[in-house]
Amino acid sequence: MPVYDASVATCQIFTFKEGLLSPMAHDLRLAAARFSVEVDEARSQISASVDTTSLGVDVPMKDGSENPGALSDADKQKIAAQIREDVLHSSKYPTATFRSHSVSPRPDGGYAIAGELTLHGAKKLIEIVTRPDAGRQHVEFTLHQPDFGITPFRAMLGTLKIQASVEVHIVV
Repeated sequence: MPVYDASVATCQIFTFKEGLLSPMAHDLRLAAARFSVEVDEARSQISASVDTTSLGVDVPMKDGSENPGALSDADKQKIAAQIREDVLHSSKYPTATFRSHSVSPRPDGGYAIAGELTLHGAKKLIEIVTRPDAGRQHVEFTLHQPDFGITPFRAMLGTLKIQASVEVHIVV
């Protein structure tokens, strides 16, 4: 049964700014340092877990491109701590999990996957589609934070905030 973790796969979350002061802020690419994706081919099941305490700011983004010099390492650490403590409440909800209910091959070599995502203490059925590229499976989907009881980050009386929807990208 193949198991994919940060040594051979990636799990990234993209956040997008909005609000009156958004021109002064940054979109972010976050990365999970600890996660696993288990594929049970015999039973056509997939399970995954992400250690939310391991989320960190990988790189600031500007207009969809990496902008590595935009934040200092100290700023990245401060932002990551705010995400873990004030948004995800990682000390109370240290793990996000996914368990598939169905996995169906697609003609393009990808898969249609339906299952239950547990995040921030809330469970929701989701459907995702993978696409093959260079011998790997790529998954990209959007999560609406309020669907899981998560209040998106806000600062300066709401003039700077993170959009309610974030993008999740996983490559195994």
